[in-house]
Amino acid sequence: MITINVTKAKTIAHDVRRAARAEEFKPYDDVIAKQIPGQAESAEAARAVIRAKYATMQTAIDAASTVDEIKAVMPQGV
Repeated sequence: MITINVTKAKTIAHDVRRAARAEEFKPYDDVIAKQIPGQAESAEAARAVIRAKYATMQTAIDAASTVDEIKAVMPQGV
């Protein structure tokens, strides 16, 4: 019988979530770093949407009690 450690699965899921979030941030990182006028504000707004998406995902992962629940909230294609 195989026993899955849900705590370890959550840790792995959070690592995957962080990596996916970093990939989504990449197009905006340069604009934010350079503070390009007229673009920095829209880039930061886009980043705020991404942060909210992954914060919701983080909460769902923390609340999960099974591996299937963790898988259900993970980013698609990961």
